[in-house]
Order: sequence, then C-alpha cells, then structure tokens
Amino acid sequence: MRYFLSIFRSALADFGKNKGRTFLTSLGILIGVLSVVLLMAAGNGLRAYISQQFESLGTNLLYVMPGNMFGEGGSGFSGGGGLQSIFEEKDIVTLKRLKTADYVIPIYQKSVKALANGKTEYATLNQTSEDMFKSRNLVTKYGVLFSEADNSARNKVVVIGPKIAEKLFGISSLAVDKKIRIEGQNFRVIGVLDAKGGGGLGGPDFDSFIYMPYKTGYIFNTEKKFLQILIKARSSEDIPALKAEIKKTLLNRLKDDEFSVVESTEILNTIGSIFGILNIVLVAIAAISLVVGGIGILNIMYVTVTERIKEIGIRRALGARSSDILWQFLAEAVVLSVFGGAMGLGLAAIIVFLIHNLFPAYISWESIALALGTSSAIGIIFGVFPAKKAADLSPIDAIRYE
Repeated sequence: MRYFLSIFRSALADFGKNKGRTFLTSLGILIGVLSVVLLMAAGNGLRAYISQQFESLGTNLLYVMPGNMFGEGGSGFSGGGGLQSIFEEKDIVTLKRLKTADYVIPIYQKSVKALANGKTEYATLNQTSEDMFKSRNLVTKYGVLFSEADNSARNKVVVIGPKIAEKLFGISSLAVDKKIRIEGQNFRVIGVLDAKGGGGLGGPDFDSFIYMPYKTGYIFNTEKKFLQILIKARSSEDIPALKAEIKKTLLNRLKDDEFSVVESTEILNTIGSIFGILNIVLVAIAAISLVVGGIGILNIMYVTVTERIKEIGIRRALGARSSDILWQFLAEAVVLSVFGGAMGLGLAAIIVFLIHNLFPAYISWESIALALGTSSAIGIIFGVFPAKKAADLSPIDAIRYE
C-alpha cells in the first residue's frame, strides 16, 4: 500500500509543477463527467416529479381509456384512429353498481376560450362529476364546489383553477359569483380551487382547468360521450378484482381492443421506462466527450514520456524496474482523469443545488460511483499505452536521448 501511495504522491508532485497543462488536459474529462452526471440527475428528478404528480392526484385510481393502451409486448399505446370519446352515460350508471368502486367519474375535456372582465384566456374545460374533487383531493380556496344537484339540474355553474382566476379577474377571490363566458355561453363561477400545481415538463396545468357538471356540459358535448372514466377503488386490495369487474362489465357493449383499464402505477411505469431509455441515449451521447477527454490524456501522456525519457533512463540505471516506471506513468494518467472527474462532479453538484428549487433533480450515489469509476477507467485505458512505452525504454538509450 505504501508503494502505491508513494507513486500517487509523486504523480501529484509532477502535475503540481505544471498546473495549467494539468487543468487543460483534465478539461475533457471534466466536461464529460459534468454532462453525464447532470443528465442522470435530470432523469432522477424527472422520475421524482412524475411520481409526485401521480401521488398528488390521489391513490387507488383506475383509468378507463379508449384503445388498447398496452398492446402486444405490454408497453406503449397501441390503437388505431387516435383517442375517441366512446364511453356513454349508461356505462357510468352500470359501473357505479360495482361494490368495490368508491367513485365512478366521467371525463370529457375540451379546449375552450374563456372571456370575463374584458379579458380572454384559453383553458381546458373538464366536464365531470362532483366526485372528481374528492378523488383528486381538490378543495376550494374561495367559494364552493358544484354538487350532484347542480349536475342533475344542469345548472350553468363552474369551478375554476387559481391561475385562470387570476388571469381573468386579477385576484382569485374576486372570481366567485362572477360571470364567465365559455364558447358563447354564460356561466357563474361558484368556486376557485386551491393551488394544485402541475404544468411543468409539458404536463397538465391543473391550476388552469375549468370544471363543469358533465350534464351541463352536454351543451358542448352533444354526442354525450366521454373520453375517459376515472374509478377510485375502496382500497388498494380491491384494485385487481375491481379491474377485472370493469373489463367484464364493459365487454358487454365494447370489444376487448376498444378500451383499456389501467392502474396509475402502470402509467407511471410506462412513462418511467420511456424516459429511462431516452436518458440512456442522452447519457451515451454525453459520454462521447469522455472518450475525447481520454484521447487528450493519451496525447499528453505520450508527450510527457517523450519529455522525460532521460529521467526514465536515470531511474532505470539507479535500479528502478520496468514495473515501477509502468505504475508511475499509469498513476499519472489516473490522477489526471480522476482530477477531471472530481471537478466535473463538484461542478454538477453546484448546478443541481442551484436549480433544485425549480426542478427536483438530484445526484444519486450511482451517479457518483459512475463518474469516479468511469474517469478512473479512462485514465487506466488511455494511460496504459504511454506507460508501457515508458516502461519498455532501454536505460542506455534513454540516458543517451537528446
């Protein structure tokens, strides 16, 4: 152990004599490690963000959607013709009879233009039932939620998200009991929801949604069909049995490939696998700069060997073995590489710390191990050739070298 420590101390001392060249040689490794670690941190943060979004929407949820969501192979959306509204109100009534179903919620979404207070905003209109608020843990900050009575009477009332309320009325609290015009129809705002979040990374912005009783929404949904049905199980233990009952019920009217019953965990896993593959590709691309950095180390080590041929000859003449010379130059290559890797890792940690409040990226222990392990491996791989060249030099020829 002392032997190797002395070799690494000698390597550090040699590089201390030429700090500028040491830094520039390590720069390629620094950039490569920085890129790889940041991409892995972004991937970790993305998975955490998606998980948080699903958890915030509630638990024990099943999504009934049109098309074969998991076709052959079990991943990805598989269905021709795109998504179409195929579920009818009688499907809702039938599914509500299932004993293990807590809520059965129809959903029809439409992009609309909303006008109020002399302002115009585009928003997503959710035509649904009052149970939507319970299933997704949505509560009002001002006003009240619409009720089953509002739905049955087809009252022209809406509940809006805080962002759309601020954009149209300036202050969220001022929106309650005000009129809002949607696609040429007037509605009364009875409630403004508390902030829910979302909208990042291309996801839905729940704070900009407008919620309307689905029977009132027949004004826009003239076919009276729904794009999705959201079903909440009474408990997590009931999910497998409920999933089978939903399929059995809907197969009385629809074909097997016309709809899918999906757990939120399945959607999360599918999204995670897609982003995982994408992250691997991006990390592989970033790793190219590590190879470039390794070539830089290879070049500078060959130059170093040439500059120190006479020194090598003297050391051999004084009794140094070929293996001593080999380990010396190999250690120098590893030190160069690990130095660059450590700087890249440190810089990545600073960047992640600065952006953490904006995006939940984080550096895992796997990232740290990969960064330092890869940089060490590059030092060994690209340092062994010039080290071998130095070790193979004849002492007499080395001393005579000019």
